[in-house]
Amino acid sequence: MKLVTYESDKKLRVGVVEGDWVVDVETALDFVARPRGGDSKVNAAVRALRKTRETPRDLVDLLGRGPRYRDSLSLITQRLAKNRGSLKSPRGLFIPLKSARLRAPIARPPKITCVGLNYADHAREQGTDPPTSPIFFLKSGNTICGPGDLVRLPAGSVQVDYEAEFAVVIGKGGRNISEEKAYDHVAGYVILNDISARDFQFADKQWFRGKSCDTFAPIGPWIVTADEVPDPHRLGISLTLNGQTMQDSNTSQLIFKVPFLISFLSRSLTWEVGDLISTGTPPGVGVFRKPPVFLKPGDTMAVSVEKLGTLINRVTGPE
Repeated sequence: MKLVTYESDKKLRVGVVEGDWVVDVETALDFVARPRGGDSKVNAAVRALRKTRETPRDLVDLLGRGPRYRDSLSLITQRLAKNRGSLKSPRGLFIPLKSARLRAPIARPPKITCVGLNYADHAREQGTDPPTSPIFFLKSGNTICGPGDLVRLPAGSVQVDYEAEFAVVIGKGGRNISEEKAYDHVAGYVILNDISARDFQFADKQWFRGKSCDTFAPIGPWIVTADEVPDPHRLGISLTLNGQTMQDSNTSQLIFKVPFLISFLSRSLTWEVGDLISTGTPPGVGVFRKPPVFLKPGDTMAVSVEKLGTLINRVTGPE
């Protein structure tokens, strides 16, 4: 299931992508709750959803309701989309995907935890040995922006770089999680572009400021639920800059795998629903190219991850 946040009448709404359509969750649940005969499986799904509280206010709320809730919702939206032509559906139930204003799926993740130097081929690119334990850093919440949003270059930086990344979305909180149980805490996956001001990063000799400028974490276009990604370590990942391929690898190159990362950090912090774990970037980043390639106003970045789609953002100059 592809879960989206989209904007309609200046309000953020929750939707499910079904083919070429976004099915609005609130309208869908309202519609199927009306008394009618019909599909027994849909009716059972409706009864299951009625046991919960009101319509999810956002995707963090929806994810926190667990996999059974998501399974019931998926059944309902699939059936509605399948029968779209024959339904007397209310206004706003179906929105053409091509015209929907998609926003960041999670506007304010509790934590944006990132992993440095986590691709074996990226370590080789730098001529360094792979780390023996993971390197973590945080990006702040102000970095989040969505598909199609502008990435703004900060004043004072002339070395802003792109980084295609595959991110894990936490759907069940917890602490002291074993690797064997780690996937129980994964709701899904999302594309993240870890934009980095290299001159800030290297001058500070630590990463926070260079990684945490406004708009420096585009995510989207949607969250793909975990059931659609059986193995997160067999996904192609790439980035193009103005149509030219700059990064092209596979998550099989990850040094520290998803279950290990979840478990390792859970020994010292509590994961919360909506947390993101961005798993690192493959080779081809601009700073290590000869000559280096840095972002400039007017550039277009497109990050693609197999099974997750493509996240596109343009670059603009400082305010």
